[in-house]
Amino acid sequence: MSDSETKETAGISRRTMLKAGGATLGAAAFARAFAPLTEWKPTTSVDDFLQKHYKEMSKTDMDSVLRRLEVETKENYGADVSIEDVKPLDGVKFGYALNLSACIGCRKCADACHKENNHDRATNNSYIRVFEMEQGSINFEHGNATYDHEVPADGKYYMPVQCQQCDNPPCVKVCPVEATWKEKDGIVVVDYDWCIGCRYCEAACPYHARRFNWKKPEVPAEEINPVQAYLANRMRPQGTMEKCHFCLHRTRKGRMPACLEACPTGARVFGNLLDPESEIRWVLANKRVFVLKEDVGTVPSFFYFFDQ
Repeated sequence: MSDSETKETAGISRRTMLKAGGATLGAAAFARAFAPLTEWKPTTSVDDFLQKHYKEMSKTDMDSVLRRLEVETKENYGADVSIEDVKPLDGVKFGYALNLSACIGCRKCADACHKENNHDRATNNSYIRVFEMEQGSINFEHGNATYDHEVPADGKYYMPVQCQQCDNPPCVKVCPVEATWKEKDGIVVVDYDWCIGCRYCEAACPYHARRFNWKKPEVPAEEINPVQAYLANRMRPQGTMEKCHFCLHRTRKGRMPACLEACPTGARVFGNLLDPESEIRWVLANKRVFVLKEDVGTVPSFFYFFDQ
């Protein structure tokens, strides 16, 4: 098949998907969903727009996309990067646990996330928000995520919140173009090139864990993390959604998430829920753990616990 035929086939596939999304959403909702697309047009290449869905791409297709993205990153940011398509491992389902007795609210986890995942520097974006909470309460309405005093403060405890990597993720169900899905290792991912920026997933997430790129992220070339993955920390386009992905470019290679490595108190525990000898399984078996908003039925893979 020629390159032109391949592009035509991919284009039809994508247009068919978008048309189906329009039928599902209705004309008014679909028009609003496409509003961010108008912001892409000056910078979106034909190859980008006609790209196949992630699950339909062959290895050759993906290799071509990765090389294109590396070139675009060099052109747009002046940085040399290496982008991989890192696949999930067999026999692994990732889980995270956070010891609220040990967290001191220093936000070093959020800062590490910000740098590791090439977030926009101007907005200081991060996938992690740390709430300062009243001891004895778990009411987020009284929590403060913008505190600016020394920590830890008397009478307070600290609760970091990020994507809960749900087994029943509502964000996935509402995406009209299937740009987000749950992988076999438990990580909910986003294909930034397929996302149309409708923000339905953001509205559906009960944990407010998704972020929208209102503008092209600004990161100095010397600060860009060059070790990147297609479904993880590569530079995201304007008008797309993004979220925590458990640093899959690290964790699928046997490393720990950046937020865990940055924690000065050892409050974070990460590992394979399918491994009975893993530290996280020990925590689940020996601590009184809980999940956020258990009543909404999302079945998170992110757990919280206190020492006592």
